[in-house]
Amino acid sequence: MVRPKSPSRRVNRRKHIVQAAERVLLKEGLSGVTTRQISREAGCSEGALYVHFRGRLELLLAVLEESLAEMLGPLQALHDRVGRGSPHSNLRVALAGIFRFHQRAMPFSAGLFAEPVLHAAYRQSLARQGKGPHLSIKALELYISAEQRIGRVDPEVNPGTAAYLLMSSSFFRAFSEQFFGRTMRPSWNTFARRLLVAVVPLTKHVRS
Repeated sequence: MVRPKSPSRRVNRRKHIVQAAERVLLKEGLSGVTTRQISREAGCSEGALYVHFRGRLELLLAVLEESLAEMLGPLQALHDRVGRGSPHSNLRVALAGIFRFHQRAMPFSAGLFAEPVLHAAYRQSLARQGKGPHLSIKALELYISAEQRIGRVDPEVNPGTAAYLLMSSSFFRAFSEQFFGRTMRPSWNTFARRLLVAVVPLTKHVRS
């Protein structure tokens, strides 16, 4: 008698397939990925993929959404850091998560625009889950604004513009690293410190 697989085994297999799909994406690019390649990389049959995913589209969506966790956790934690520690230290932690996400997603995010069906499905998926880049920018904006209200961030700073600049700087640095195929200088930590000093100046009595 064959026993059914436990839910935990199925979850593990699903994650294994998503990780295999991401490896294939990095090697082949988004447009070149097939379920046959992914199943070969995952060490399973194509039929096994359909136990967890309805098709290539749903599997690729899972890969794109998997990388979101890199930045959502640090961004959500900002809410509880208002008035605690250093504003720049708190923002550096959030920015590090954003940058890890951009590094991971960059190799296939550009190809997303070449696949209109996948692009539209990804947008709809993010909307259903209440996610999206505009919400990440909003989280940064709300944190900067909250620190500003209690006198820790310079009152001349525009929180929305500052949040947009932080997000776009992370994105473009990840793009540059991917484009040139090398880590950019200065190091990310040095870059983030300098970026925050320029974009989110603190009031004189607050340490960065």
